[in-house]
Formats: sequence, structure tokens, C-alpha cells
Amino acid sequence: MPQINTTDTTNQKKGNWWALSPLIVFLCLYLLTSLLANDFYKVPITVAFMLSSCYAIAITRGLTLEQRVYQFSVGASNKNIMLMVWIFVLAGAFAQSAKQMGAIDATVNLTLHILPNNLLLAGIFIAACFISLSIGTSVGTIVALTPVAIGLAQKTGVDLPYMVAIVMGGSFFGDNLSFISDTTIASTKTQDCVMRDKFRVNFMIVVPAAIIVLGFYIFQGLCVSSPGYIQDIEWIKVIPYLIVLGTAISGINVMMVLILGIFSTGIIGIWTSYAGGTDVSTAFFNWFGSMGKGITDMGELIIVTLLAGGMLETIRYNGGIDFIVSKLTRHIKGKRAAELSIAGLVSIANLCTANNTIAIITTGPIAKSIAIRFHLDRRKTASILDSFSCLIQGIIPYGAQMLIAAGLANISPISIIGNLYYPFMMGICALLAILIRYPKKYS
Repeated sequence: MPQINTTDTTNQKKGNWWALSPLIVFLCLYLLTSLLANDFYKVPITVAFMLSSCYAIAITRGLTLEQRVYQFSVGASNKNIMLMVWIFVLAGAFAQSAKQMGAIDATVNLTLHILPNNLLLAGIFIAACFISLSIGTSVGTIVALTPVAIGLAQKTGVDLPYMVAIVMGGSFFGDNLSFISDTTIASTKTQDCVMRDKFRVNFMIVVPAAIIVLGFYIFQGLCVSSPGYIQDIEWIKVIPYLIVLGTAISGINVMMVLILGIFSTGIIGIWTSYAGGTDVSTAFFNWFGSMGKGITDMGELIIVTLLAGGMLETIRYNGGIDFIVSKLTRHIKGKRAAELSIAGLVSIANLCTANNTIAIITTGPIAKSIAIRFHLDRRKTASILDSFSCLIQGIIPYGAQMLIAAGLANISPISIIGNLYYPFMMGICALLAILIRYPKKYS
């Protein structure tokens, strides 16, 4: 293989609107085409990303083709991207092995026994809010709850994208507020404020949104009816999910949580199969087979993640993010405009990076400079950074959370977006907080 000179690929160029065009190409290929065809499965997301990635490589100037591909690969192999890939692999293995040994059915039956019909939707939303607030990550919450939501949708007749969207919405409640969330840590560190103070401001902004959405789910739940016959709960098969939820809430790394979940499904699955008369070796290889299928089913998701990482890194290298930052901060006048510019900065950065933590880290120092210049309360600017980054991360079809939820449910990411009530309501409340100068004490 020829040697590739990477000296120039580390320097980011001065950007223009053209640097952002790969993102526009992707949105047109995937979102616009799907809307025009009225079929969100018409254009596979992998094809949309492949074509827009080829376009991103093609428009990069000043590098040889090998160097362009290398730069693209730098983004695809970014440590955050690779971490997500390993989580996807483990999540696929856990989800399928849990399904094969009956953990999902047992957990669904337990949920149907515990929650009355009219609180089923609200109960799932509250569970997602609580778990994400406890563990500080939307990804871990989605991995743990989405399979249960899928089972509930199948047994109650609730639209699958709607049920998955409930889990996603609740997961971003905690991602936005939790003290151990990476977005909270990033926003408070870049703004040089205390987490406790940022939590107070953020709480006053987003809790009204959560209450409104919860009330809507209670109302919608009046139309949900449980199946006439609910199977008896096989308590031993609920244990893998109890292990996953318990270890997640205790703050253990999401990868270790999934590994513990996988081993628990294997041990309990083999034991219950043996008790039911199945040969141990057969049960063992069934477990291996289910893990293999789960990992294979994540193949498309992994490919999309790698392509997205490469394309977005190319946009960054070509100066797309810096160009937007300079444009948005050029004509700021007054506190309201300053806060709106911070919201716009982190939102566009999130669109271009598909990672809310990276978006906050990228724009945080600029937001701090704006806050100092216009005498903004940095507790509120930290809240704005966190809230708007979570809003965009929650609704983009190529975000990790959306991709993993859609992958587990085997549905189109676009079908979920229209049912995401909490992220949109959170965004509305955050925008109103800027426009009406709320909370007054921090404005």
C-alpha cells in the first residue's frame, strides 16, 4: 500500500457554505426524497450516506484522493464513533439473546400486570425519564427500554414508532438534566459554572415540557387496552432486565452493563432450557446463535455510523462549522439575540457532528465569550447549550440514539421523528425561555 502523506490533513481550512453542502445532499437524498415519495423506506439511509460521503470527499480541495479518503477515515475511526460501534454490537447481542430466552416477553407481561391501561404510555415515559436521570445517558436508556417498548406495542396494538418515540423522549429528559450526563459536564465546564446552579435553571425550563407531555400520554393512554389474556410472569426470565436496569442506575459503564446482561441471558436461558428438557449443548449453541444474529442485525447501523462520522469530519475539516460560527456571531445585538445566537451555534454544530457533547465542547468557549461580552448569566447559557444540543440530537435521523432505537425496532428513523413529543416540547420551552427572558432571576 502506498504511503499517504497526512501532514496537511490535520489543518482545518477556512470554510464557506460549500463546506456544508454534503449535509444538504444527505438531507435531500434521504429526507426530501422520502417525503416526496411518501415512503420512508424508498431510499435506504446507507445509500444516502454513501452518496453524500462520496460527494464530501469529491469537493475537498488541496488534498490528493488518498489524503481525502484518509481524512474521511479519521472521522469514521474517531474514538467516539468506535465507542458507539462497540455499544451497538453489544446491544444487538443482548437484545436478541434476551428475546430468544424469553426475557423481553417476561418483562412485557410484568409491565402489563403492574401498570393499568391508562397509565401504560405515561409509565414508559416516566421510566425512561427516571432511568436516564439516574444514569445520565440517553443511549443506555434506549438500549434498556426499547425492546420492552417493542413488546408492549405488539401486545397492546400501539403504533411501534410511537412507543419507541416515548422511550427516546424520556431518555433525553435525563440526558439534559442528570448531574452525571456528559452534556451537563461539558456545558458547565465550558461556561465555568456549578452543576447545581445549571440544574436549577434547566429544571425550571424543561420540567414544564415534561409535565405537558406526561399529561398528553395519560390522555392518549385512555385509548390503550391491554390484551384480554396476559400470560403468567416467568420471574426468573425478568432477571436479565433487572440486572441491566440495576447496574445502569448504579452508574456502571454502559458496555459493562450490556456484557453483564448478555451473560445473564445465557446463564438463565441455558438453565431454563435444560429444566424444560432441552440438551445443554443445544441451549448453549442457541445462545451463541442468537448473539450472532443480534450482532449481524446491527450491521446497517454500524455502517451508517461509520459513514456519518467520516462525512461530518470532512465537513469540519473543510471549515463548515467555523464558517457557521463566524456568521452567527457577526451581528449580535442585545442579550436576547446573544442567547439566540448561542442556541443557533450549538444546534448547527450538533447537525454537523451528530454528537451533542462534541457540539457543546466545540461551541462552548465561543458561548462563554458571548456571555461575558453581553453580561449573560452563564448558568443560563450552560442550560441553553445543553437543551438545544439535546433537542437536535434527539430529532436528527442520523444521531446515535435515533439509529440504535430504529435498529432495535427495525423501523425507519424518520417514522420516529414525527412522534417525538418531548424533544420538540423541550425545544419550544427553551426558545420561550430566551424570548420572554425566563427565568427572570437568571436572565
